[in-house]
Amino acid sequence: MKKRMWTVLSVIGLIVIMVGGYFVFQQQQAKSSGSKELSYQPEETAILAGGCFWCMEPPFEELKGVKSVISGYTGGDVKNPTYNQVSAETTGHREAVLITFDPNVISYKQLLDVYWRQIDPTDANGQFVDQGESYTTAIFYTNETQKEIATQSKQDLEKQQVFDDKIVTPLIAAGPFYEAEAYHQDYYLTNEKKYKFYRAASGRDDFINRYWNDQPKLNLPTYPKLSDAEIKKKLTAIQYEVTQEDGTEPAFDNPYHDLKADGIYVDLISGEPLFSSNDKYDSKTGWPSFTKPLEPGNIIEKSDFSIGMKRMEVRSRHGNAHLGHVFSDGPKPTGLRYCMNSAALRFIPKEELKQ
Repeated sequence: MKKRMWTVLSVIGLIVIMVGGYFVFQQQQAKSSGSKELSYQPEETAILAGGCFWCMEPPFEELKGVKSVISGYTGGDVKNPTYNQVSAETTGHREAVLITFDPNVISYKQLLDVYWRQIDPTDANGQFVDQGESYTTAIFYTNETQKEIATQSKQDLEKQQVFDDKIVTPLIAAGPFYEAEAYHQDYYLTNEKKYKFYRAASGRDDFINRYWNDQPKLNLPTYPKLSDAEIKKKLTAIQYEVTQEDGTEPAFDNPYHDLKADGIYVDLISGEPLFSSNDKYDSKTGWPSFTKPLEPGNIIEKSDFSIGMKRMEVRSRHGNAHLGHVFSDGPKPTGLRYCMNSAALRFIPKEELKQ
């Protein structure tokens, strides 16, 4: 009997190892499936390297005027590099973020002010726990105007004498930027616990607090960050259940499923634009449905296995609210159905937008 039991346990153990190995392999493949080159408008783009790109997304994505922040690779001579190639220090690329912004809302200089407060510009060999060329800092300017602004910004920082050592962050002419694998995008949102553990152990926050806590704070417009108590006070019971507890409102018994008025739908908490009536259609499901988001940069999609099958959850970036799910059974031209909860949205009529 014992022999049979050990045989069974051995088989189970082997299966566990094989399954675990499979998921590790899948994760590694996701990290290293290759990148793609992105095009960008020089006047509306900032390309900044500050070590691990996971940590460089949050401080810029919270700023009003920033349309999107994309993690990627730049500065090297290998086309479409993989994460493994870059981290092996064989490509000359650095991890960096490509920031698309509205110059009428936030300036390139202001983005650099934020940048300096996220990094150790005195380390020529890497950033904090991550060492190697791919983790070194750099400002990649897209035109001569940016070069002049970055040069002045660096000089101003040197005059402030914030740091004990010499500032070594180089200014480099921007070249091709390769978007990193999907696994890395919005990592701080899609893998929150792992991100917080990594960041706490990296030494980045300790450094930032040591050198910047006593300096004047930057006064830049950001999206509101409300406490749970404030959110609960602001929302109705169903709105809180849907947005904060990942709930689902009743089909057909909600205000927007059959609304046909022209306008846009924004996040209840942050007010960020999410969907347009131009992309709304009757999906016959009883929930408001759209073929695409109005502002893709304001949407986060993450895997959801809560009901025993994989679905793609949709959340608002700045409000971090659960909105609904996206499915691949929608009409043309996208073939997608963004199935949202009315309780997560606020509708603004077209005539009010003109105001």
